[in-house]
Amino acid sequence: MPLEGYATDWISVFLAAIVAIVGIAGMFIASRLIAPRRPSKIKETPYESGIPPLPLNRAQFNVRYYIFAILFLIFDVEAVFLFPWALIFVDSVAYVFYAMVLFIFILLFGVAYAWRKGVLEWR
Repeated sequence: MPLEGYATDWISVFLAAIVAIVGIAGMFIASRLIAPRRPSKIKETPYESGIPPLPLNRAQFNVRYYIFAILFLIFDVEAVFLFPWALIFVDSVAYVFYAMVLFIFILLFGVAYAWRKGVLEWR
């Protein structure tokens, strides 16, 4: 029966999940029981290493840093899509090629738009 194999697969998944949950809970409990604790007033401050919190000093950053970082992330993610495409392009049909050409065209349009708006110029 095909349902027998299906049930066996799910039973093994549930058993693996139970073992994982019990293992993680066991590690947390062991850490809580074994780890040394020496509470102090300095350690309870919001900053690590006993550094006392300072008053809020706000430094202003130029928005160009953020725009440049976002553009970098966008085109970095584009490279992630190009590598698998290059691997399946060898054994694929023509629509995969045209889909990637459309994808690259949209990205080039984005670069041209950002360039025209002057976002890529560092002043």
